[in-house]
Amino acid sequence: MNRTNRLLAIVLVLLGSTSYGLLTAIYKLALADGWSVNQLTLNQVLSGAVMLWLTLGVTRLRKGKPSLTGTWRAWLKLAIIGIVGLSLTTILYNEALARLDGSLGIVLLFQFTWITILLESIRKRKWPSRQEWIAVAFIVVGTVLAVGLLEQDFSRVDGLGVLYGLLSAVTYSLFFFLTGFLPSQLDPIAKSAIMSTASLVFVIVLQVPMTFGGAIEGSLIGWGLLLGFLGTAFPFFCFNYGIPKIGSGLAALLGSMELPAAIIGVYVLLGEPLSAWQAAGSGLIIAGIMAAQWKTTHTVTTGKGR
Repeated sequence: MNRTNRLLAIVLVLLGSTSYGLLTAIYKLALADGWSVNQLTLNQVLSGAVMLWLTLGVTRLRKGKPSLTGTWRAWLKLAIIGIVGLSLTTILYNEALARLDGSLGIVLLFQFTWITILLESIRKRKWPSRQEWIAVAFIVVGTVLAVGLLEQDFSRVDGLGVLYGLLSAVTYSLFFFLTGFLPSQLDPIAKSAIMSTASLVFVIVLQVPMTFGGAIEGSLIGWGLLLGFLGTAFPFFCFNYGIPKIGSGLAALLGSMELPAAIIGVYVLLGEPLSAWQAAGSGLIIAGIMAAQWKTTHTVTTGKGR
């Protein structure tokens, strides 16, 4: 893979992470508008799936050839990743946000970074490199500062919300890890459409026989479209294009951009205060991303790339 395609993959993973970061503030606004977790989750996944299939249809018409190619094993892998990586992460994280402040919810989800690196190290049967350790250290310290952990009062924190947040980190890390096994030549839009469809079916099955009353009423349509774009369609395309090309370990580090985006989002949209410690923490996270990127650029330049 040439350097331009690798750079494009890195940029898309960063954009997908930023989209997920903005999702936190948008979801909290949707909850404040009076909609339930189940309603928002269903409409988010449904809207994302529809957007992806429409995009796939348009690109197929323009190319004049099928995009859904691959063996049944590839389709099965896509479905599993869609259920584990997308639907479970969406359900668990949405439940966490319904019980916790946005800043605390994002730091719990953010544990996916070191979990993914751990999984990747186990798979490769070797310790992370020095640059990866430096990047992780920057990210961990930056996370502590960026979410205001030194200033938080945890005496009234919802324990179930914390559990949901930690479980969402595990499923999110599995998404990064498992996506790294997919062939890079598969159409990223087609992959995303199949994953989102499996996720939608899973969410619907979980909510049966619960009522779907109000699922197409009022502002819920708008919230569903916005959440579906930010939380499903756009990041799924970005990740499915980028992760197979750069690997799940680097992708998890680049995914750190999600936290600064979330902090800025809750500051601008929700009016939550942004302290100097939080700004410093976001800077450390960006430094961690740069450390990871330096490793990648140096490796490619010296001819030791994959």
